Amino acid sequence: MTADDRSFAPPHELVGPLGQVIDVGGGVVPLLTPAPAPGALATASPGVSTAAPLASAAAAAPGPLSAMVPGDPSVLTAMARMANELFGAAPATSVAPVPVSQATALTPSNVQLPVSPGISPMLVAEPPAAMPPGLPASIGPAGAPAWPFSVAPDLGSLMAEVLRLPILGDVPAGAPAYFVPASDAVGLETDRGRGIDSSTYEVRAEPALVRDLGGAAFDPYALRRDFPILEERVHGGKRLVWLDNAATTQKPRAVIDRLSYFYEHENSNIHRAAHVLAARATDAYEAGRESARRFLNAGSAGEIIFVRGATEGINLIAQSWGRRHVEAGDEIVITHLEHHANIVPWQQLCQATGARLRVAPVDDRGDVILEAYERLLGPRTRLVAFPQVSNALGTVTPAREMIEIAHRYGAVVALDGAQAVSHMRVDVQLLDCDFYVLSGHKVFAPTGIGVVYGKRAVLDAMPPWQGGGNMIQDVTFERTTYQPPPGRFEAGTGSIADAVGLGAALDYVTRVGIDRIERYEHDLLAYADRRLATVPGLAMIGAPRDKAGVLSFVLDGQRTEDVGSALDKEGIAVRSGHHCAQPILRRLGVEATVRASLAFYNVCEDIDALVEALYRLAARR
Repeated sequence: MTADDRSFAPPHELVGPLGQVIDVGGGVVPLLTPAPAPGALATASPGVSTAAPLASAAAAAPGPLSAMVPGDPSVLTAMARMANELFGAAPATSVAPVPVSQATALTPSNVQLPVSPGISPMLVAEPPAAMPPGLPASIGPAGAPAWPFSVAPDLGSLMAEVLRLPILGDVPAGAPAYFVPASDAVGLETDRGRGIDSSTYEVRAEPALVRDLGGAAFDPYALRRDFPILEERVHGGKRLVWLDNAATTQKPRAVIDRLSYFYEHENSNIHRAAHVLAARATDAYEAGRESARRFLNAGSAGEIIFVRGATEGINLIAQSWGRRHVEAGDEIVITHLEHHANIVPWQQLCQATGARLRVAPVDDRGDVILEAYERLLGPRTRLVAFPQVSNALGTVTPAREMIEIAHRYGAVVALDGAQAVSHMRVDVQLLDCDFYVLSGHKVFAPTGIGVVYGKRAVLDAMPPWQGGGNMIQDVTFERTTYQPPPGRFEAGTGSIADAVGLGAALDYVTRVGIDRIERYEHDLLAYADRRLATVPGLAMIGAPRDKAGVLSFVLDGQRTEDVGSALDKEGIAVRSGHHCAQPILRRLGVEATVRASLAFYNVCEDIDALVEALYRLAARR
């Protein structure tokens, strides 16, 4: 956790049991207990000395103090006690536990805490009638003081509040998990007004997995409820564990509802008719384009072309830009990491023009060898195409550096972002790529829709690659005048509703926070790597320096398709095969792998289910 992550509250210090001072920064209120069993509770808050409570706790402790994951009687009770101390009640060591049934919401009639958009107030014990001296009567308006804990909408977020705390000292190997039944959350409701369901949430000793990210805890359990299909039961009632996100991502309710609304209230063809539904559909379609522009930070909506997906986008570039600019003797450079969709169109272009396809090598970890890549470039290099993230290994390429090198040699760069956009922030102006392609279904949007970004000057010099209606200004039997970009590249009736759905998906990801997603997934991926490393006979394929969302492996003595089928019977959806990336798998010595791939709605329980199933498979070998 960095200082920037905790900048929303005043900093304070924590005096440890041995007299050392630990700066935990703003935004963090440690819950301390003697290790290993939960015991006395001490808190740190602005203006409250922590030395005395800590000293008392240390005297009673059989060992060093460590962060507590409260499991008895409940998270709510612990949070209530913390709130009581913060608002001037008796010291924490003498505050009686507050039953959950007595917990009440903080409201403007007593104290109003600062909340993030869409987050409801936390349930805590009733604060004292008389506020302590110096404490504002109302906290929450913009610019007012923010106290060092966030509010939380539900049980999952309350646990997130605990997990965001730093661990003081090492967590012992095999540290127990604490279970908080939903039945403990009496009267607790979500921010949508629905009661907590009967599932039991598990809090593991993995404090980084739910983190303080700019003032509010990132709660994947709450976000999972936005995806109805994750409640699906398969194979006789088994919980669906969706780990096939590199193939396609699931769709949030916001996208499903937007598509339904379009077909119920806006459905029409676009741009042509004068009636009200045509105007509504056109506005919704162009709003989707604007959402894509914002998401990629393109300079204008005119640089955003709707296509069916990344594959069609690459073919558009090859057939339109490539046919005009690539000649016999020219060279196109790709890498060993490519999906087939970023190989075959360039092969076809080379066969049609007499150009040469060159391939930048990767090392045994699966990283592009930059020195070898640059040696391939020269005066005949017309185009460089490569992925921002490998779909087979998860390798995150040094895209900005590779683009800069290519531009030094005068080459145009097409960046394949199909596997990147759901995992990391994309800024096409910062990257300075000439083209960027993505598929909507990889970023929580419908299938059959994607985007090609192109620099406006590059698009202006490109001819259309398909002909038909919608992309013309004027047609006679002698000649045709085309629309300017992007219209000239969108012949015929496009996938209107899906473009609207893409806009809704990108807006949803923006609300969740792509930087928050990236940091959470980084920690979840590290957890998965550690757990999978314990499976007997399992070998990871590829170990790039920087990786996003992909776990590609083989299991000794077992065919990948058999592993995939066995996992499916457990309700676990993964992909087995060559992943349309045969060259990179062969480079690393295999023909196929099992691929588990992550999204931000995945949780530790998904990884645990995968690992436990693999243990059973390994034992049967």
